Amino acid sequence: MWQDFIIPFIAVGLAELGDKTQIAVFCLASKTKKYFQLLLGVILAFIITDGLAILLGDYITNIIPLKFIKIFSGIIFLIFGIITLTNNKEDDAKCDLKSPFLSGFGIILLSEMGDKTQIVSGLFATKFNALWVFLGVISVLVILSILAVYLGKFIIKEINRKRVSYIAGILFIIIGVLCFF
Repeated sequence: MWQDFIIPFIAVGLAELGDKTQIAVFCLASKTKKYFQLLLGVILAFIITDGLAILLGDYITNIIPLKFIKIFSGIIFLIFGIITLTNNKEDDAKCDLKSPFLSGFGIILLSEMGDKTQIVSGLFATKFNALWVFLGVISVLVILSILAVYLGKFIIKEINRKRVSYIAGILFIIIGVLCFF
């Protein structure tokens, strides 16, 4: 049961650390003093996007044989690992703030739809208990969002995004290989 929480927590956390969505949250936080409203909008968007992916992943396990899900999941993790390792461009985020809650919600909702971490969250739900995956994913996203909102300007200077991206890519590849066993 612990791995159902901790593996998605670590993998999604590494993938999101310094990602465009975290940079977007930091930019939005720099445009407002209503940090709590911003944080609520961001968290709600993560709950919706990743929650839907996890529900879909859990549903798929009931209609597709586990053998095929493992193979497909392994391939997807390997692809995301390779993409993460070879992606050398810097993520830029534009800041446009009208209402902290709505801006945070809208930007994160749109930027997370189809994002690698959303898809990976759904894939974790095919392998692990969906509730624990959801709790692990949302916990790390809340922690990272709090850091981006309240400590962003200090943290963004200290993160070596290339190194974190490299670690996340390796972790995705390891998880992908393990899916085949």
